[in-house]
Amino acid sequence: MKKIVIFGVGLIGGSFALALKQASATLITGIGRSKESLQEAVNLGVIDVFSDTQESNIHAALKDADLVMIAAPVAQTSNILQSIKPHLGSNTFITDAGSTKGEVLTCAKEILAEKFNQFVGGHPIAGAEKSGVAAAIADLYVGKNVVLTPTLETNKDAVAVVTKFWRTCGANVSEMSAEAHDSIFAAVSHLPHLLAFALVDDIASRPNAAQLFSFAASGFRDFTRIAGSHPEMWRDISLANKTALLSELETYQNELSQLKQLLTKEDGAGLQALFDRASTARNAWAKNKQ
Repeated sequence: MKKIVIFGVGLIGGSFALALKQASATLITGIGRSKESLQEAVNLGVIDVFSDTQESNIHAALKDADLVMIAAPVAQTSNILQSIKPHLGSNTFITDAGSTKGEVLTCAKEILAEKFNQFVGGHPIAGAEKSGVAAAIADLYVGKNVVLTPTLETNKDAVAVVTKFWRTCGANVSEMSAEAHDSIFAAVSHLPHLLAFALVDDIASRPNAAQLFSFAASGFRDFTRIAGSHPEMWRDISLANKTALLSELETYQNELSQLKQLLTKEDGAGLQALFDRASTARNAWAKNKQ
């Protein structure tokens, strides 16, 4: 029997719980802000019990726990770490599922201090535009990548335990520095979400928005699917990875400027060359992902 405590039992935390419960005998305690959501998680069989955030209850929840998973929005990480630090045993490891890692690791080091070596930063590259525990599925992580960002101070046993839990969920686990992680995902994940949110917000704010949406079809649907994602989570991700995102936005604006110039000059050959490069790169990526 393994004992796991999950802060934030939504899509990510709930799917982590379901995968572990399906694979082995695991006792899972959920902790969160909404009693109604946590009760729903119990009713759905995602967690076994839940607790509120009172210190005495956190102490009981963490007693003899093997792992604490923080799957709440990244802005809540600081408060969660502060609440659990006094109750962490030396054999309890902590990880998270946040989409940014640099700020999380800085926060963990400052708050956990001498217990920082028990923390392993993590990011599962999986999800959906739907959120909440009702969206959780046991096979969400099967064949998906999970990035861990241990530091030189991180306990090797902690990395091994966290890796084992993720592999039990069916995930492929790799490691990199927090800086490399944040730079990569600003380009391939965070920027696309910002662009999708911005486009939908632009269309929705126009006087003829209803007409525009009525004619939007599969291209608009596919491009903007991720704009249906959790707003609070993406607000926190954007602010936490601000530096890398600003750099990516500037690079993308340069690309848009190039497109604008090609259109202004009616440079068909230049447009086709750009489209050819993009199409070739996209198709090669899609083929490799199969």
